Amino acid sequence: MAFWLARDPRGQTTDFIQRFDPRFWTVNFPRPMMASVVTTGPDALRVDCEFHHEGELAGLIWESEDTLDHPLLAYVTDKDYSRTVLRFDWQSSGLVPLDQPNGPTLTIEGRDETGASRSWYVRLWNYAVGSPVSATVTLPFSELQSGYTLPGEAVVPSSIDRMFISLAPPGYEAGGTDRLPARTDASVTLSNIVCEGDRPMLSIGDVMLPPHGEQIATAYDDALNQTPQRLLRIIRALGYRGSVLHYVGMSHFYRLAPDYQGKLLAAIDGTLCTPAISWHAAFFAECKTLGFEAIASLSYELFAADCHHSWQQLAFDGEQARTGWVPPSALLTPARTQVNDWLQAVAKNFVNLMKASDLPVRFQIGEPWWWVTPNTCKPCIYDYFVKQLAGGSVPLITDIRGPKTSEEQDYLDFAGSVLADSTLALADVVRAEGGPDTEVLLLAFTPTVLDPAVPELRRANLPEAWAYPAFDRLQLEDYDWLTAGADALRRTAYETVDARLGYPLDKQDYLSGFVLKESDADEYWLRIDAGLDEAASRGITRRFVWALPQISRDGYTRLAASQEDQVQAFDDVLYPLALGRDAGVSPEFSTSVVVTASGHERRNSLWSDARLRFDVGPGIRSQDELGTLISFFRARRGAARGFRLADPFDFSSNGMTGSPTMLDQQIGIGDGLRASYALVKHYGEDAGTEPQIRPITRARIETVAISVDGVANTDWMLDSGGLVTFSNAPAEGAIIRAGFLFDVPVRFAEDRIDITGAAFTAGEAPSIPLVEIREAV
Repeated sequence: MAFWLARDPRGQTTDFIQRFDPRFWTVNFPRPMMASVVTTGPDALRVDCEFHHEGELAGLIWESEDTLDHPLLAYVTDKDYSRTVLRFDWQSSGLVPLDQPNGPTLTIEGRDETGASRSWYVRLWNYAVGSPVSATVTLPFSELQSGYTLPGEAVVPSSIDRMFISLAPPGYEAGGTDRLPARTDASVTLSNIVCEGDRPMLSIGDVMLPPHGEQIATAYDDALNQTPQRLLRIIRALGYRGSVLHYVGMSHFYRLAPDYQGKLLAAIDGTLCTPAISWHAAFFAECKTLGFEAIASLSYELFAADCHHSWQQLAFDGEQARTGWVPPSALLTPARTQVNDWLQAVAKNFVNLMKASDLPVRFQIGEPWWWVTPNTCKPCIYDYFVKQLAGGSVPLITDIRGPKTSEEQDYLDFAGSVLADSTLALADVVRAEGGPDTEVLLLAFTPTVLDPAVPELRRANLPEAWAYPAFDRLQLEDYDWLTAGADALRRTAYETVDARLGYPLDKQDYLSGFVLKESDADEYWLRIDAGLDEAASRGITRRFVWALPQISRDGYTRLAASQEDQVQAFDDVLYPLALGRDAGVSPEFSTSVVVTASGHERRNSLWSDARLRFDVGPGIRSQDELGTLISFFRARRGAARGFRLADPFDFSSNGMTGSPTMLDQQIGIGDGLRASYALVKHYGEDAGTEPQIRPITRARIETVAISVDGVANTDWMLDSGGLVTFSNAPAEGAIIRAGFLFDVPVRFAEDRIDITGAAFTAGEAPSIPLVEIREAV
């Protein structure tokens, strides 16, 4: 399906918002404190904070440049606040009051009259009327002065990049690392937000794409600095409908509490922190308002700095399971009761938040697995608790690669049963808490659990106890293989999962994504978009794009199928009459020729391939053939439906009309991952110039012969569009060649044909024009 990386708007619909619209404020803060921002009305927002240390400070931020929204939905950049006035009502609790040192301060970052970068610090109390915790604040930017007392240094309002209001706990010490006497819970509400004076409105992208059938995924860790209302505005405007798959993350949703040594770690009772509760309550409520279902996703992964040591998976030598993220996350062992209790308590909390918003309970158990250390391939199945469950004496698998003894296989199977027991128990708790209409989904990442380099790993990470109907739906993602073009590995994985777990296609979902680096956007989004189409062709009806932050960053815009996409009718039948040598064939290119004043030419070739036109009228020799033509024309509804035509002058990969061989046309060079190669025919290779390459979409399958490095290969199938797909990807550097006979996809050029009996009897050939159809490849 068509898509666009819309890095810049090009005349799309816009609207206006009030400057300082509460949906577009963000928060920022250092770990381990937590904070979030939500809107509480069209002119109000609320920030919730949990502070743990003296030096922790949160910022409520307004950016002059919108770098977070999708480019088609962003507000315009306007850094001039001259003669602009911002007014709001302030109510705070648990923060340093407005009138105290270290009280809320507006930090303004911009440039002075000389263009030099600098910052100003505007004490809000100097512009407040009311009490230190409940006041009306009025900020006339052209009159603001920096400093603790007035008068102070004048702020230059004409070039401001961003501004933020500092939020500090009582006892705040700049740079302090000591713990506060106790966790400080704080909040602030800005209500009746009004912008007046000059430039009080901002233009904002306001596209509303038609639904395209795809759904979307996002994550709290990636988006907690934004309001839920902002995120869901983007999702709906870009045409996503149905469900929003929401990963609750691994680093910010839980409350921190001191362990027996006083170290701040995830609270063992599974309590959510107040900022996460506030944010998710608003998120689920907005989902309900906009008609989305939400799928809450919880993984067996936790920010390593907040994870209890005894909760973590370990390799045989005690190495802790660590992801490659910076800073890293730890993998939780499913063998420890305390871990399972924590996961179940967290799940219940999110289930109840969904129920409070009157949403149906949809819960995903995300990528539960036993970790394998990168490079060294040590399976992390040796923590104390799993060994105890196994009876204490277990075989040591130092490298998961290669064949395994029966004893090692048994232990991998046992690890799989432990993982299965943990996930199934979690599913039972979710169903019990959520009620009879609850759906529990399982997500598996096939490049890890079905890596062909470690074939025995599936015993531990794809246990047969997960087989249908253990979960209501199975979700698969394979972005490492998808973005690398490893089609054979992907297809083999689907077959393996189907055989092992047996989920019907209507109970499977597919996640297509993602693009970690912006520099890969052009290449990867092409494959991600094609992955959605490929999943649809397999019968997967629920497909999710992973994930929203990359969609917004790169401007990925999925477009609904056009009428042309939906109605490209083609009847896979051959034109029923032999053409003979009297038929007319006309290859046609499109070239723009500009003649300069001096008489020289500038030529620009607009088409990379010729388009053929035929006149098949001269081939009609009898009244019977004329009747066959008319019947065939009516069956095709005139020009509405395409069909195959055998070109009498060019129908073979070997020259124009020779017998095809497996060495005729090079169609690709293997890279060890790619499995699909399009049939093509080269013209002009012997002329010493760049050949013209013609896609062949209608090869005759019984004539196709394939070779890899000159050796015949039959381990392939011919997909639609002339795509040869191997069961196993050809090796890196292997030369793939093909031979074939082919037809041309054509349609009648007109919706009527003109034939008179007298002219035909007199031997005058009718004109029956056909035109080649350009098919997607």
